[in-house]
Amino acid sequence: MSLMKRSLAELVGTFVLVYFGAGAAAITLMIARGASPASPPNPFNIGIGALGGLGDWFAIGMAFAIAITASIYALGRISGAHLNPAVTIALWATKRFSVKDVGPYIVAQIAGASLASFLFAATVGMDAVRVGGLGATAPFPGITYGQAILAEAIGTFLLMLTIMGVAVDERAPQGWAGLIIGLTVGGIITTTGNIAGASLNPARTFGPYLGDYILGQSSLWHFFPIYIVGPIAGALVAAFLYDYLSRD
Repeated sequence: MSLMKRSLAELVGTFVLVYFGAGAAAITLMIARGASPASPPNPFNIGIGALGGLGDWFAIGMAFAIAITASIYALGRISGAHLNPAVTIALWATKRFSVKDVGPYIVAQIAGASLASFLFAATVGMDAVRVGGLGATAPFPGITYGQAILAEAIGTFLLMLTIMGVAVDERAPQGWAGLIIGLTVGGIITTTGNIAGASLNPARTFGPYLGDYILGQSSLWHFFPIYIVGPIAGALVAAFLYDYLSRD
């Protein structure tokens, strides 16, 4: 496949991930606060997790799991379905991906995430921005910058370790990668979502941040380094560790 086609596949796959995954987070907030037409007003102004607990995060995690699984099975044969700059960088660092393709892949992933956020706002309306924040990630109250980076690094470590074992390693059973990777993301989000949002992916955070900044005049960019440093560090450690453990 040409680099253009592979990059376009990355754009589409990341679009699906953010539209349906981050979109589920935005809808959860809208329902909790009575901003959804299908939900009654909520006088307590309650957000994710406050009423539903892990149920909220499980639902969001499953939305991500389904979107990721679908994207991997639909587009994996074209681009490898990285859908995540941290994954692309880790595969490049372990000499599994060409350096000349890294930039186009990351640009495509960021573009897909951004397009998803703007089109989600166009679909749902401005409450998706004002109330749902387009599903943007940020540390929750009481979580420090360092704790948020650690949570993102550990979550992405598990994601990348899974990718290495079920998708990258040629010895892995065929046909299971999409399902297992999707379910892994869903489980990570369920457990760690209420720490820093469980982004695991710089592009997934970039898209909603850009949409919130342009459409809602609200800025979360001071948190963005969390979602660069944490995921990339976690992915790199996992990729190199897997190579060490699997080496004869």
